[in-house]
Amino acid sequence: MQNDCPSARRDFLKKATVIGASSLASTIVYGLEPRQRASQINHYPFYNEHQQGIETPAQKHIYFIVLDLHTTEIAKIKEMFKTWTAYAANLTSSKNVKPYGENAHVPTIDTGEADSLNSANLTLTFGVSPTFFEKLNITHLKPKALVGLPHFPRDQLKEQYTGGDICIQACADDPQVAFHAVRNLVRVARSLITMRWSQAGFNSFEGSDTPRNLFGFKDGTGNPQGKELKEAIWCQENDWLNGGSYLVARRIQMHLETWDRTNLNGQEETFGRHRDSGAPLGMKQEFDTVDLNKLDSEGKPHISEISHLHLAKHTGKKIFRRSFSYASGIDAKTGQFDAGLLFISFQRDPNQFITIQNNLGNIDKMNEYITHIGSGLFACFSGVKNENDYLGKALFDQL
Repeated sequence: MQNDCPSARRDFLKKATVIGASSLASTIVYGLEPRQRASQINHYPFYNEHQQGIETPAQKHIYFIVLDLHTTEIAKIKEMFKTWTAYAANLTSSKNVKPYGENAHVPTIDTGEADSLNSANLTLTFGVSPTFFEKLNITHLKPKALVGLPHFPRDQLKEQYTGGDICIQACADDPQVAFHAVRNLVRVARSLITMRWSQAGFNSFEGSDTPRNLFGFKDGTGNPQGKELKEAIWCQENDWLNGGSYLVARRIQMHLETWDRTNLNGQEETFGRHRDSGAPLGMKQEFDTVDLNKLDSEGKPHISEISHLHLAKHTGKKIFRRSFSYASGIDAKTGQFDAGLLFISFQRDPNQFITIQNNLGNIDKMNEYITHIGSGLFACFSGVKNENDYLGKALFDQL
């Protein structure tokens, strides 16, 4: 369960002084509405070559939702994405989805729970699944790689966490900002979509540290960086998905009570890393090069061949993880925590993830402590370049 983006987060932290200065300046901007004042804070602009929320430095909260279409009218779906584009551009700029009107006898267009809050580095990322194309009868435009993920060994998928036609990933450093964004995007499209499943998650870290998952291990150490990152995540086919990416979502239940009864040596052997430092077994520092052939004093491999690290690394495939922990109360059947990992990865080809997951298979030591119960694959559009562009325009222009 390796990966996140430490160097990218360090780059983000370098901006903190500038952000702090702009925050101070924003406190003396008078005569503006609350969210207009907040817009003086730094934010990730929605208009960009690629969708934000992919290689963007990790935020601390996520609200992820999967939606079902209940219309086959392409013109209406096209207008929905245009509306979502306008709303998203405002939301990520610390604005309401639309300005408030003057008639207090009708519901407000924006639900208001983010008033007086800044955008908290909000990013919104949109994707569509294989069934999106099937329902709209446009399968001739569906990428060949966009097919349902195969059934992997040990999968115990639950219907309520699978399927769906559209996903929206809202990430922010404030959970209310993330939820507010999704709530308003769903609200405006209620006549066209229904909610299928969602998951809130959190991602805690100090400074530039790599976040720790609920097993206490650093999660994200092995993410690709720089040129290697761009080569791993951005689609380069000559079609509407050029500049986009594939999103894999997996809801992974973590059996905390079982894990808590496992000794530290056993936990580290499961991951293939030291818990305190995040270093590969046999090494000292978190980002030391992983050497799968390194032997200990007894001539045995430091990193077990059935450890999570060895099995994932051995494939040679790279994905970019953007995962978040979740804690959703108590499982009514077992009386144990309903907690785990909302695993999200981005890759230019789903086969990158499929190869890794198949290699983990039945022999990954981690399988004793986790169960995959939710799954989805989505093609994420390229970025919205400017105000004349909109989400999915390259796709809809081919109709």
